[in-house]
Order: sequence, then C-alpha cells, then structure tokens
Amino acid sequence: MPPVHSPSATSFRIRRRRVSPTTAVLFPECPDALSPKQAAQSPARTMGQHNDDSNRPVPDCPPVLTTSHGNQDRAEGPIRVGVANHSESANARLVGIARLAASSPPAETRRKSPGKPEYFVLPVKSILNQCDSDRVPFDWTINPYRGCEFACKYCYARYTHEYMELDGAEFEKKIYVKKDAAPLLAWDVAHKYSYASKASGGTRAEHIAIGTATDPYQPAEREYGVTRACLEELAKREGMSISIITKSNQIVRDIDVLERIAERSDLAIDITVTTLRPRLARLLEPRAPQPSLRLAAVKQLREAGLAVGVSASPLIPGITDRDGELEAVAAAAQEAGAQWFFSGVLFLMSSSAKQFLPFVGEKFPRLAKQYEQWFAKNGYAPEEYRRKASERVARIREKYGFRSRPWVEKRHSARCAQLPLSWDAAAVAQEIGHVPGGVESNLAILRAS
Repeated sequence: MPPVHSPSATSFRIRRRRVSPTTAVLFPECPDALSPKQAAQSPARTMGQHNDDSNRPVPDCPPVLTTSHGNQDRAEGPIRVGVANHSESANARLVGIARLAASSPPAETRRKSPGKPEYFVLPVKSILNQCDSDRVPFDWTINPYRGCEFACKYCYARYTHEYMELDGAEFEKKIYVKKDAAPLLAWDVAHKYSYASKASGGTRAEHIAIGTATDPYQPAEREYGVTRACLEELAKREGMSISIITKSNQIVRDIDVLERIAERSDLAIDITVTTLRPRLARLLEPRAPQPSLRLAAVKQLREAGLAVGVSASPLIPGITDRDGELEAVAAAAQEAGAQWFFSGVLFLMSSSAKQFLPFVGEKFPRLAKQYEQWFAKNGYAPEEYRRKASERVARIREKYGFRSRPWVEKRHSARCAQLPLSWDAAAVAQEIGHVPGGVESNLAILRAS
C-alpha cells in the first residue's frame, strides 16, 4: 500500500484522557527494601521470599483495551492507557513497584562506556505475571528486565516505567534487573502455572510469552543472565507452552537450553525484523542488532531444529510500509527458514507518542501533520489503513507459504480481539483462518509442521 503523505508540521498537541488508576490503586504497600548487602547477590539466581501478594498482576503485560478492531470510535476510543502524571503524583507516597524502584541499589557492571544505561537490582516478588484476559493470546508473561537499551523509537512499553514514577524517556536509560529470577520462577510455576488452561477447556497448557514488555536479550543479558536463568528453570519441566520474542541475535547463545526446552515442551521463537534497510533500522531501533544479524539468527535457530518465525511489527505508516518493503522482509524471512510471518500496524500509547511524534517531526517532517491527525488523540491508525495492512499481510503469508504461529494456532478457535502489542484482531483472525484471503488453505497444508 502507498505510504501516508502530508505537509510538515512543527509541533504536536497530544490531547488524551487519563483513565488508568494511579500506582497507589494498582499496588499494595511493600515491605522495606532489602539492604545493599542482600541486594548485591546475583539478580538471577538467589532465593527470594513469597507471600500472598506474589499473585497480584503487575504492569508487565501488554495493555488491554476495551474496543475491538472494526468498532472503534476514534474520537473517544480506544482511550490511551496511561498513569497519573508526575505533577499530580510527585508528592504522593511511593508504593508498590515505584517504591521498590526508588530504593533499588545499583547493579555492578563491567561496562565503561559513557553512554551506557544505569543498571539497578529490582527485588520483585514474582517473575511469572498473569494476563487474565481473553483479549490477549497468552496467559502469562516473563520480562526478565524492566526497561530496554535498544531504545526503539516506537516502543509501546515505555508506559511500564511510568508505573515506577519514571518518565517514559528513561526506558532505555534506567534498566532494572529482576532479582532472584530462577528461584522465583520455580516457585511461580509450581504454584501458579496450569497445564490445563481454561481457554482450551483444560486440554492444553497455559501459554507463557517471554519478552512482551522488554527485550530478553538486550545487552544487559550478557552481564546478568536473567533470561538464561529463567530458561534453565523452564527446561526442567515438560508439557509447557512457551514463546520468546526478541530483536537480538544474542539468543543463539542459548541454543543448548532452547533445545532442551523444545524436547519437552512447545517452544516458539519470534525474531523481529521491521525493515531490511540498515540505516532506517538504526534510526528506528538505535541500539538493536542490524537486520542481517537477526535473519542470520533465524537461520541458525532453524538449523538447530527450533521453531522460528519473523515478526515485522510494527508496520510504521509512511516509513516501513512502502510498496515492496514488507514483502522484501517476508522473502528474507523465508530464505532464512522462518516458518511463520506476521505484522501489525503501529500502536502508540501516550508515553510512546510523547517520544515518537517529535521524532517523526524531526526525521520525517512530510509525515508530521498526518501523524498528529492519526495519533495525537488515539493510539491506533485509522481502521481503513489497518484493514488494508491486514489484507496485505494475508497475501504475503499466502505467497510465501507461511504457517500460523503454533501457539496462536493452538490457543484460538474463535476470533481474537485486538492486541495492541504488535498486531490487531484482523491480523490474528487471518492467521487462524477466520478472515478470507487464502490463508486457511495454507494452514491446512502446513499445520502438521
């Protein structure tokens, strides 16, 4: 489809209604922070404490909105999901995750570069976070870190730092390393995870998505190994359903443990490639590995016998949607051995829009006015654009013979509502064969693989 075009604009007026509760409502009072001596232990492997609050959901899950694709009133909804602004809450007593973050001690690091992020040890109560909604195609998430150094300009997950009373711009500058990952996950799986999910009528295990709000293989993983520690725990069990999404080729480091997981459980890996153009990728995703390295990782993971697909999300209007570009990503994914392919249109939460709209005005001024019209009041691109994008993805998947993501295949037997993380309802529905476009016939052929 043709990209959007517009005259330039010099400023953005982001007008939104705040509807989410403050952190005081979302989180209970927390105990005093651990002493620096206690916190200096390994973030990934030391034993933590558990109490009744460990089952409380935390803002690591993608936001769930109240409207589905095709029924949105762009004047009123979907309303952006935000938290109380800092001027209103600056004097409030910190509670929950904000209190923990404020008292988190620095994490030791070998990195010396002046541009490195600040690292902190975050003493959490749980690693396995529940997403109790039919609107998302997974039951649990694992995010080994809070914040992500890749600094993707469009990243929706910046809002998670606002729960800690930090500005979304700090998302790539202050990285929180979750403490006690391995023992916490062992306890969580033993006490919270079910091998007979309600969504499947008790016939399939609940699905765990790793990396929904922060990349599990960002540079911090080289030093702190929280992701590896979590995978080692999951490798001890069988009959689970797990997926991982990342932009990093660092994942190939863990092929050994991924193979062990895949031998005993269902494992699917998604590698994100939004564009093949290196300069554009560096502009949009400043510190993420180049697209060629990610595609090489796809090939290496497939050669190891692992189930791998490519995500081209988000599709960014006027920037990564020009004729042939999405198709080129799909062709490269097929050449690398990817088994599935998906893409969804850019979704901008309030905290993300504050970063992304000025970026568009500076780097893509011809698009500035159009972006202001589309996104200043609303997180979604217009319905017509999203519909055409879904149809385009369906044609691409049919052309290259891509199958559905296995965990989506198994999870859904009916239309799924929109997931703002990286795809919309139409894209998911097409993927499972409910929307016309030639996809269902491909699934019948490829489902067994």
